[in-house]
Amino acid sequence: MNKIAYFDCPTGIAGDMCIGALIHAGVPLDYLIEKLNLLGISTEYQLRTELVHRNTQQATKFYVDLAADLSLKPENPATELDPSETESPTFDARHHHHHGEEHSHSHGEADAEISHSHHRNLPEIEHIIVSAKLPPRVEAWSLAVFRKLAEAEGAVHGIPASEVHFHEVGATDAIIDIVGTCLGLDWLDIQEFYFSAMPTGAGTVKAAHGRLAVPTPAVMRLWETHRVPVYSNGIDRELCTPTGTAIACTLAASFGPPPSMQIQAIGLGAGSRMLAIPNILRLWIGEKQEGERGRGGEWESGRKTATNSQFPIPDSQLPITNSIETIAVLETQIDDLSPQAIGYVFDALFAAGALDVFTAPIVMKKSRLGVLLTAICHPEFEEACEAVIFRETTTLGIRRSTQQRTILHREIQTVKTEYGEVKIKVAKSGQTIVNVQPEYEDCAEIARLKNISWREVHRLALQSWYDRS
Repeated sequence: MNKIAYFDCPTGIAGDMCIGALIHAGVPLDYLIEKLNLLGISTEYQLRTELVHRNTQQATKFYVDLAADLSLKPENPATELDPSETESPTFDARHHHHHGEEHSHSHGEADAEISHSHHRNLPEIEHIIVSAKLPPRVEAWSLAVFRKLAEAEGAVHGIPASEVHFHEVGATDAIIDIVGTCLGLDWLDIQEFYFSAMPTGAGTVKAAHGRLAVPTPAVMRLWETHRVPVYSNGIDRELCTPTGTAIACTLAASFGPPPSMQIQAIGLGAGSRMLAIPNILRLWIGEKQEGERGRGGEWESGRKTATNSQFPIPDSQLPITNSIETIAVLETQIDDLSPQAIGYVFDALFAAGALDVFTAPIVMKKSRLGVLLTAICHPEFEEACEAVIFRETTTLGIRRSTQQRTILHREIQTVKTEYGEVKIKVAKSGQTIVNVQPEYEDCAEIARLKNISWREVHRLALQSWYDRS
């Protein structure tokens, strides 16, 4: 059975989180230090790890302390800022390609610039990696990741990849992030790599040439090129850095739910910030179940890879996957409200942005009959829907939860029946049609106008669609 790795990225991905997860899963830090010394830049940094907590969950935080930054630290430790003030939102600023957040160190902007003076272009980075005589897979992966990143940045700025100057990503710590991640995966002898869908994040981030919208242009380019499934988890931070995204897009056999596997180890890599959910990249390591065909086969879902390839062809297209999105779920029990009022609440919730509303009969304390009212919406409509429930019902409290749901790709088609046109909702999983349903309102309108049964209109619409297909 092939040894595989699944990167579960609920709060995104960055190079330091990848290495933290690998070390947590058993890769020795001493091994990484020994191999990274071969790059010939060991005087520029110090490496360390720390067990930290993110929303009560323990994970490994990986740090690259640059020599330039260490020399600028104040002599009196009492004057140092709390780490939460010196680290950028979500991830360490130095791990952001072209767009590190403000460091907030005690030294000024001129000093901050000194700590990032190692701006290297792609040929320089390739020379450093090739000259290190790293294990063959590590060298190949590392070169592929940097080339992928340079191609994305070059496309964004309209210049050849070889002319891209990487600023922060070309700096010491980013080389450590990429090469260190590849070293860890090679040490674990991983044969295939899978990644979850990626959260988009939101807001802005400070870049070398001003502020950029999140997701940043390089990340968007990588997602576009590799057809990466994305979703919003409601967190307004930069969650996916270009470095982490380039690692994923270079190595991934596919993006989406985990493959069938027997889990042998879990690695937890911490990000820098405390977020609404644990800021942890979860690395699942195990063996693919017998009978599961790997993504490394000659042809699969239109994607070509070498039969015994150690990692997928970088420029290949990823298979189409179902979308994953974050939703808010609001629930409350009600036992003293007219059923007619409940019907009005449905309409008001849909008007406020609810995706779905439903009730279920329940028995409450003292054997009172009641209903469980549930509203599902996107996180940005949570407060509006909650306000409707408080305003229109007698409830005194509402439970909130955040969940993820997988949704099929849907498209609307129109068919003609002898009574008029009806819109048809067609749902697909990949390229396979799994559900076809006429729109309720179209069928109801024709039924009323033509004085025929709704079921007859529904039947005729389905028949027209299947006859046409």
